[in-house]
Amino acid sequence: MIYHVQAKFNPQTAQELFAKLTDGTVADQRPDGPELVASMKRAVVNQEGNIEWSQMCFCSSPLHHERATVLDMHFDNIVTDPIDGHAKYEGQPFMEYLKGLI
Repeated sequence: MIYHVQAKFNPQTAQELFAKLTDGTVADQRPDGPELVASMKRAVVNQEGNIEWSQMCFCSSPLHHERATVLDMHFDNIVTDPIDGHAKYEGQPFMEYLKGLI
């Protein structure tokens, strides 16, 4: 299933998250690492200042493994809604935003 995800990012963790996303730590995580990295590359900072992205997940609870291993350490107020396919959202690219914080 693919989800539309919105969350509030904790900017104090920017350096740690950027490192995990670019050094292979998250990409090597199985089974969801490659999709999580791709999702963060699709993510944007929207007009309200929240991070918004689409992500595929097959957990019984949406993003269960992703939240336990990465997302809950860097994001708050995570909201998921099922959608039909990956979507593009308007805003500043999240990875660009992260680079600007470190």
